[in-house]
Amino acid sequence: MARTKAQIKSEMTTPFMANADLAAKYDFAVGSSFDSEFSLVSLENILFEIVALAIYIHELFFDQHAKEVNERLANEMPGTLPWYRTMALRFQFGFHLLGDTDKFDNSGATAEQIATSKIIKYSAVNEASDSTRVIIKIAGEENGVLTNFTDETQVQAIENYFKRIKIAGTPLTIINYRADQLYLSMQIKRDALVLDQNGMSILDAGYPVIDALKEFMKELDFNGELRLSALVDKIQAVPGVLDATLFNAQSAWINPDIGGYGDPQPIYISKIAESGYFEITSFNNIAYVV
Repeated sequence: MARTKAQIKSEMTTPFMANADLAAKYDFAVGSSFDSEFSLVSLENILFEIVALAIYIHELFFDQHAKEVNERLANEMPGTLPWYRTMALRFQFGFHLLGDTDKFDNSGATAEQIATSKIIKYSAVNEASDSTRVIIKIAGEENGVLTNFTDETQVQAIENYFKRIKIAGTPLTIINYRADQLYLSMQIKRDALVLDQNGMSILDAGYPVIDALKEFMKELDFNGELRLSALVDKIQAVPGVLDATLFNAQSAWINPDIGGYGDPQPIYISKIAESGYFEITSFNNIAYVV
């Protein structure tokens, strides 16, 4: 871990001040404080500052390099959860694997074809709490919106890919669900000079609260924790919003046993989507009051 610049400078100035020859030359007492003997604008202080800063920056670089190496090792180590996520994002639709490897044959393919073939844009992997089963959540993207895979050819290719690369004996479950539905009931205290009774901006005829909610959902990490307090904070930062009260929040997700959405369940503080991502079903339950 990188030392602070002050620590580095201290480790240089301490032996400097403890040197008897330097003490005689500069006329200071051996072991006295560097800061008490040399001003901030002295040549000696400036030189120590420059060297300390250079060493500090190098140590930061070394820390970052070590972090990247460790992350890469974790992502490349077969059988680990980060490895499964890496392999999900590496999937290439329409390409075949090289022999008994987990690498695709890209010979003769253009960079554009390779990029287009990587249809899994989001993935999160964890282990089931009650077993050693690995849960792999995946999603694609259409026009900037997260979506599940409905093309049967794509679904079969993805499932076959994981069967071929997975560690023997490891049960996998691939979660390829439509977005969890998010139901919100809110009341917005508005500035009547800025927003009308429908939440429309008087200035530009936009709907800034709705835009803020959409932006919040887009900023939420895939398989990230939806925190209701953060959602309210986002809305309260909208120009024209004086206060925001969240009366109720619920979510519903795909139940594979019934092949559709289950009943909405309350969200009290936070929630991670079963599919990995949410979709707000309607903005009609937002009331604007003065």
